[in-house]
Amino acid sequence: MTIFANRSHRSAFTLVEVLVVIAIIAVIAALLMPALSKARERGLAMVCLSNTKQLALGLVLYADDHDGVLPYNLVMTGPPSSANRTNLNWVNNVMSWDLSTDNTNLATIRQAALGAYVSGSPAVYRCPSDRVLSAVQSAAGWDSRIRSYSMNALVGNAGASSSGGVNVNDPHYKQFFKLAQINRPSEIFVFLDEHPDSIDDGYFVNKESPPAPGSGYGSSVSTSTTLEWTDLPGSYHNRSAAFSFADGHSSLHRWQGSRTIQPSVPSAANLPMAVYQEDMSDFQWVMEHMSTEN
Repeated sequence: MTIFANRSHRSAFTLVEVLVVIAIIAVIAALLMPALSKARERGLAMVCLSNTKQLALGLVLYADDHDGVLPYNLVMTGPPSSANRTNLNWVNNVMSWDLSTDNTNLATIRQAALGAYVSGSPAVYRCPSDRVLSAVQSAAGWDSRIRSYSMNALVGNAGASSSGGVNVNDPHYKQFFKLAQINRPSEIFVFLDEHPDSIDDGYFVNKESPPAPGSGYGSSVSTSTTLEWTDLPGSYHNRSAAFSFADGHSSLHRWQGSRTIQPSVPSAANLPMAVYQEDMSDFQWVMEHMSTEN
């Protein structure tokens, strides 16, 4: 009996040994956390890419069922926005920072034009990294808003904005009414994740006009009279945004300019925002992948 007791005593851990083990585990966990965090972020980015790809494929299926015609992509903000509130549009909601039901009503995407072409799944309309809410929305117990993606304003029928055959916002660029009109489908994006403070309706637009004399285009001087961000892309994924293209593929594009990357919080973007030289490559990339010149 004495021998058994001694063996039992020798097999026990001392308090010091337990503390050492805990300390080692803590150090290993601290070393692993950044890697696990990066892996999680990569996983969220892959889900976002999958979402934008499904939306692009839904658009192609829609066109197949409508003699090649692309869905409506209407402006739903500003007067007379109420006239454009229709389920004929690819989505039928306007995101905001108040308690409007547009932020939570899944029928505004399920019953809109693309809903049936993405199996009625509302999850594909929201980037999993987008859980941005205003203070009043958080206080109401919301988890997230329902949409993170917008559609290229130069793709689809923009209603009155494109009734003349071109888009009034960018008349020197082509408006694509049919899928077959997109002559560079692998380079023209159809959907993107938009900055949460920029996203409102599903219509992503930026205006590009020839620079005015003395505007400072190509220098460090602001070119706000000719070039400005009207809508701003998102940057949830390590300074990158997810884009899907007319040929059905999706990819992440990483931004170079510091001003292109605005905090993902309410009232952060302060749009419209002047384009400076440091952001010029980002702005030009977006414009070059929205359409082709007439």
